[in-house]
Amino acid sequence: MEVITIQHPHEFNRFDFPPLSMALGYFDGVHLGHQKVILTAKEIAETKSIKSSVMTFDPHPSVILGRKDKVEYITPLKEKIERISDLGIDYLFVVRFSSDFANLLPQEFVDQYIIGLHVDHVVAGFDFTYGRMGKGNMETLPFHSRNQFQYTTVSKLSCDDEKISSTLIKDQIKQGKVDRMPRLLGHYFTTSGVVIHGDQRGRTIGFPTANVDISDEYIYPPVGVYSVRIKVEGKWYIGVCNVGYKPTFHKEQLDKPSIEVHIIDFENDIYGFEVTVEWYKHLRSEKKFSGIDELVSQIRKDTLQTIDYFEKNIG
Repeated sequence: MEVITIQHPHEFNRFDFPPLSMALGYFDGVHLGHQKVILTAKEIAETKSIKSSVMTFDPHPSVILGRKDKVEYITPLKEKIERISDLGIDYLFVVRFSSDFANLLPQEFVDQYIIGLHVDHVVAGFDFTYGRMGKGNMETLPFHSRNQFQYTTVSKLSCDDEKISSTLIKDQIKQGKVDRMPRLLGHYFTTSGVVIHGDQRGRTIGFPTANVDISDEYIYPPVGVYSVRIKVEGKWYIGVCNVGYKPTFHKEQLDKPSIEVHIIDFENDIYGFEVTVEWYKHLRSEKKFSGIDELVSQIRKDTLQTIDYFEKNIG
């Protein structure tokens, strides 16, 4: 997949690209609803013997429009690119969202970013909007198309009578309901980060942990203990992850929770390694123990519960 970053105003010529079938959207999470849009564009491309493409935006519009100072993503841009690439798309356009770009009239957006990029067919969700203040939508698109391209509107995809959306997924993650993610994302939720030095207290009690410094761009589950898998150098291992403030050892709450994974049957030194944590099941809340012995006993129980979970559910 070719990734093309576009700064507004762009200087591309219409014939810099072959005819394209393009999926339009922000696509945070690249969830099952997003995949329906993207794969529809891919199928149309194959039917018409043209190239498939996706257009997304970075950063999130709400940051530029002043609605939020910071956005927590299900898939920060790097991971979003990987997820879209895995779907077999030919071109990914990443438009740098700016105030000037946000002020484009709907017709200007269509002229410059659809017609101007040689798009033959547009695919978007029923709720996609474009142009200043989101005045353009899938009902106005035929008028703005100037008869230069065709379009397909993808209806909503639901799970348990709820529309699958990035908002729903973030809400579920914030509640610790990571076990629901395959039904919404199509896979388990993942976060990536670098293993850093921590207190190194786990090693002294027989349960060494990998302290994973996850980018602030990621949303991640609430304080608690989880059954996870962790990918190290391309290989997956099972583990127990504690998200929290370690109240047994810290009298005052830390500025932010640590994310520490006890990797079962693993003893390698992986400081400085980039790893991926895949979240499977919430086991329990974090609690303050009376001492080391009670903590060790609980970690053993968490470890056995995790092993049992993966043996019975994942194989």
